[in-house]
Amino acid sequence: MEGLGGVLRGGRAVGARAVGARAVGFVDSHARLARAGDASAMLGWRLIALGANAASQGKPQPQPARYACGVRALIYDRTCTWHGGALSHAWAAGSRLYRALGRIDAARGVVSWDEALGWLAELQAPIDELQYWGHGKWGCAFVDRDVLDEAALTRAHPLHAGLAALRDRMTPEALLWFRTCETFGARRGIAFAERLADFLGVRVAGHTFVIGFHQSGLHGLAPGARGDWSPDEGLAAGSVDAPERAKPSRPWAPRTVTCLTPSVPPAWFATGS
Repeated sequence: MEGLGGVLRGGRAVGARAVGARAVGFVDSHARLARAGDASAMLGWRLIALGANAASQGKPQPQPARYACGVRALIYDRTCTWHGGALSHAWAAGSRLYRALGRIDAARGVVSWDEALGWLAELQAPIDELQYWGHGKWGCAFVDRDVLDEAALTRAHPLHAGLAALRDRMTPEALLWFRTCETFGARRGIAFAERLADFLGVRVAGHTFVIGFHQSGLHGLAPGARGDWSPDEGLAAGSVDAPERAKPSRPWAPRTVTCLTPSVPPAWFATGS
């Protein structure tokens, strides 16, 4: 789920060319959703919103300090409230629904990756699962215009310390799932998935298509494994080395779930064995 110059929020740049390309893609994704209405995306999250309040009526909201075992946490981008979109409201409602259904234990809307990592560091238990709901492009995930990509895994990057702290908090069987558009698509997306799994030492999952109610191209990767999906999966324009546009998710597309699917099918993880 998915303008700007050469610098991202917080002054994080990954090189003028890379940042510029991602910024343009980021704006294009928003414009595409607004112009076309992206019926799949908006319908899916509105369905979640309709069920959230009813499902959560009278349900106590768990607090991290009370957890006796690992936490299942969800983070979402709370900055997506622009005219014609407002996906953040639907993500917030969806997080309430997931908590009411017992699928997660804690949720937080954030405005930056710094805030997200800071909140995770305060959870009073190890982390069994972390989902991120927001926008993405090939090889990266955004909170507003703040990018998380391969560069964040290098020691010099401002996010490195927070990611290393997250690594220390995750249990050996933990999962990080990016429910974002095309983050694991093209060569850049596969490289990001492999590097992140190896850095964190846990399983990661993400998508190769633009996602909405239907979420296609879902692939998981264990530490030490290599991506077993084609770099052109979900690609509508451009090349695997220079992607320009991703395909929308469809029920018949490869590896499709919906926004109501609570987990990644175990058989969809590449293990390298």
